[in-house]
Amino acid sequence: MMSHGFKSSKQDFTFGPWRVTAAKTHIMKSKDIERLADEMHMPSLPEMLFGDNVLRIQHTDGFGIEFNAIDALKRVNNMEDSVKVACAQEWQESRADSEHSKEVVKRYDWTYTTDYRGTLLGDELKMKVMPTTERIDMEKLKAREQIMFFEEVLLFEDELHDHGVSMISVKIRVMPTSFFVLLRFFLRVDGVLIRINDTRVYHEGGKNYMLREFSTRESKVSALRHVPPALYTDPNEIAQYLPLRLTECEKLEMPERNLPSGSADMQQ
Repeated sequence: MMSHGFKSSKQDFTFGPWRVTAAKTHIMKSKDIERLADEMHMPSLPEMLFGDNVLRIQHTDGFGIEFNAIDALKRVNNMEDSVKVACAQEWQESRADSEHSKEVVKRYDWTYTTDYRGTLLGDELKMKVMPTTERIDMEKLKAREQIMFFEEVLLFEDELHDHGVSMISVKIRVMPTSFFVLLRFFLRVDGVLIRINDTRVYHEGGKNYMLREFSTRESKVSALRHVPPALYTDPNEIAQYLPLRLTECEKLEMPERNLPSGSADMQQ
């Protein structure tokens, strides 16, 4: 669980042609959440929804990518119980006396599972999404390199009526020659399942594209009996025990005519 400090903050960090903006502020007011739920045709939204929190990475030419809670929620299935129904029934039976068990039968994904991968920025100029076999070099990311900027931004969190947690947060670290973003959706439904959807974005200075990798890991709790339960609440620890269900790799290609030679150089 992340700590919820309510001090508003906005940080801007510029490196080469890029600007990172990390804004963190208060939870949305209940009346705004109700209005948004109506717009999204969902019976309810996460109890801690940070609608004005954002992590944005923008090029001087206007294109880029950002991560915000509203767009993440738009990727939640508002038409079916997607834990997937069998799990929802199993959970419902195990909690037959709880108030929330009655809500599970509503036709929407009460876990707020989202496959959100970020929002591409730009009016006339946007990055082009292309499938690729190229992978992010995680070994290179492990090298000790100076971190010039780091920030983590929580987008939403819900404790599923004290029967688990559903949350999504994004963090960035900027090094002298590259930047790396991890957007993580973490779901734990107590006694039923654990799921992690990760989006990793990596850009190396001098290259005219970013790499974006999306992965889904998931396991029923009954298959994790060999794992200490204390790890269930720690996404970083439990991730290694969850079977990989899906990986998709993409290149986010930058508009070439606005990238004169050397403009993508991230050296200060």
